[in-house]
Amino acid sequence: MENKPVILQVLPALGTGGVERGTVDMAKAIIQAGGIAIVASEDGIWQHYLEKIGAIYIHLPLSSKNPWIIWKNHYALIKIIQYYKVDIVHARSRAPAWSAWLAVKKCHIRFVTTWHGVFQAKWFGKRWYNQVMTKGEKVIAISHYIANHLQQEYHVNQQKLCIIPRGVDLTIFDPSLPLGNRISSLAQSWGISEEQKILLLPGRITEWKGHKLLLQAFAELKFNHPNWICIFVGPAKEKDHFLKELLALADYLKIKNSIYFVGNSQDMPAVYALANIVVVPSLKPEPFGRVVIEAQAMEKPVVVANHGGAAETVEENVTGYLFKPGSVNNLVFVLDQLMEKTDADLNWIGRLAREAVQKKYTLQQMQCKTLSVYNEILPAENKLKINDVS
Repeated sequence: MENKPVILQVLPALGTGGVERGTVDMAKAIIQAGGIAIVASEDGIWQHYLEKIGAIYIHLPLSSKNPWIIWKNHYALIKIIQYYKVDIVHARSRAPAWSAWLAVKKCHIRFVTTWHGVFQAKWFGKRWYNQVMTKGEKVIAISHYIANHLQQEYHVNQQKLCIIPRGVDLTIFDPSLPLGNRISSLAQSWGISEEQKILLLPGRITEWKGHKLLLQAFAELKFNHPNWICIFVGPAKEKDHFLKELLALADYLKIKNSIYFVGNSQDMPAVYALANIVVVPSLKPEPFGRVVIEAQAMEKPVVVANHGGAAETVEENVTGYLFKPGSVNNLVFVLDQLMEKTDADLNWIGRLAREAVQKKYTLQQMQCKTLSVYNEILPAENKLKINDVS
């Protein structure tokens, strides 16, 4: 193993979010580049996939914020580092980062962190807890928005700060693929006719994602656009009353028959392909805009709240449209203009959006930039072969 670079990634668990997806994508890239990829976390949906592609998966209770568990985990990581001769530990969340930082200090190896979000720090103890993510020799931010936050709030040195946006897999999110049967199946299962046009909001059913805002805007648009419907794709927490609130609001606004809450979907390319316009009206700044670039990759016009990392992925009036965060009136104005456009005009916006994603936000670009960060701190005789990544 000493002839291959060994990269250990640590994260809380292998769930469905962007942190987990990025970890898996990098494990694959590390292997393709001639390295050994190890992932330590609690289990989840990605465990078998990691093992299938040749990564080493190790179960550790890294989601726990209990100081005793964090302390125990650092001893477990020391054993892993020593056994596998790990060169770099890459931490992607705070609790695992504490265990990893303690371990790398004792083992004298390299440490990288990725900030996937803006952590709240209203009191000193939380700020101290968060700052472990600044201890990487290289600190990766997934957007300029996150990078600015790190410089302003944590004074992260610009020389060790790297901005690497998330990437979308263009072989999966590809509108030229034969999606007809998949699209028809979705439309049939949701009870949607060919004549209806679709506003889509992809995202968890939670207050800050802007579902209420879109319902209020849609209520004002519905009279002039009677053939449009609004679909919400995303999971809701069990015993969460917010979905009931949204349904009650749709009933009150007299738009309930044009609103569809369809739950989670395992076929997001087909979901985007079914839509005409994708709306991301988040009330709080998004760290990045993964659903934005996925929609753009599928050649869909996007309407995005003008703050955070999501806004960075939109070139105003070219690859999408921005609106004032939290403003129903401004969202109505922007959507009304788009809903008046012809299909040809919407398709043209979508094509420009995909071209922008191809230039800036591909999965391969994200993988190669991260591998380059690893190579900056790996010894000269043990570099990863970035050109082998596909």
